[in-house]
Amino acid sequence: MGDIGAIAALVAACAFAVLVLILTLPILRLRHTVDATTRMINDLNDRTAPLLGDVNTTVKNVNVALEQVQTSLDGVNLQLAKVDTMTSHAQNVTANVANLATVVSAAAANPLVKVAAFGYGVRKAAAGRRHAETEREVRDTIKQQRRAAKRGNR
Repeated sequence: MGDIGAIAALVAACAFAVLVLILTLPILRLRHTVDATTRMINDLNDRTAPLLGDVNTTVKNVNVALEQVQTSLDGVNLQLAKVDTMTSHAQNVTANVANLATVVSAAAANPLVKVAAFGYGVRKAAAGRRHAETEREVRDTIKQQRRAAKRGNR
């Protein structure tokens, strides 16, 4: 039974050796794949590092530009505040000028209206007087003609 155990151990050892030989080929191929992947990752690292440096520089430049834009916007906001102040002052001046024009117009209009009304009254009175004089002359003429006609009939 010892020989059978030794033969069985030998068969098992041969089967294990064959199994190791069979598995060696995929393991070697897997090693090549792992090596290729390692080379690709190293190459990617070599290419990515300068790109990341460039991106970092670009981000710094963008931050500087944004700071300049913010400074410009602060200046624009200050100027807009000044323009708002000037606009409100101009609005106050315009309102004051409009009020002054209203006061001057009212002050000038009242005497002008009174003068115009007085002139109209004088013209109306003069026209009425002329009309009355003309009427009186016509009546006097008619009376004289009637008297003359009555004297001529006698």
